[in-house]
Amino acid sequence: MEVNPMFEGIFQPMHLLVILVIVLIIFGPGKLPEMGNSLGKAIKGFKKAMSEPEEKSGNISEAKKIEEKKE
Repeated sequence: MEVNPMFEGIFQPMHLLVILVIVLIIFGPGKLPEMGNSLGKAIKGFKKAMSEPEEKSGNISEAKKIEEKKE
């Protein structure tokens, strides 16, 4: 299997370090903890939504049906 050299080793430690330095320059050290917190909450919410059973989506569709009957 031939690998495109452009994508070979794309997440090497040096690449991640360069990305971190660029983010630090753009946003500054004061914003990083706030951004990390927001990102963590977003990931946690996404995982929670993905792991919830289909029961909740059934409740949403029932609510839509009730709303349509009102109209």
